[in-house]
Amino acid sequence: MADIRRTVSSGSPLEPRIGFSRAVRLGRHVAVAGTAPIGDDGSTVGPGDVHAQTVRCLDIAQRALEEAGASLEHTVRTRIMLTDITRWEEAAQAHGERFAGIRPAATFVEVSRFIDPAWLVEVELDAILDKD
Repeated sequence: MADIRRTVSSGSPLEPRIGFSRAVRLGRHVAVAGTAPIGDDGSTVGPGDVHAQTVRCLDIAQRALEEAGASLEHTVRTRIMLTDITRWEEAAQAHGERFAGIRPAATFVEVSRFIDPAWLVEVELDAILDKD
């Protein structure tokens, strides 16, 4: 049986314009795109606060996983991108609050900037479900 590709939208007007989805599920694999700390009103959550922004990114990513039929427990890899790597521990604290018992492969990297200069962090993740 062929795998069915399923996309999840966050409702961002940029998704159709740029041509991306918040998450894509193909079979047992779910990939969540780079997720920024954007509030429901479109503003940046937690200006200047890496921990708060990481929490918001993880909230959005978790919601996308759930819409794709997965959960944080299925996460096998996370990527935390920061504009200031010296603040990695703030992001790591938020990551540990969600993933201490799951312990996915994790990467923390520094990037030069994001689309919005108020964003200090973005998060990507991949999950593998136990079965289709």
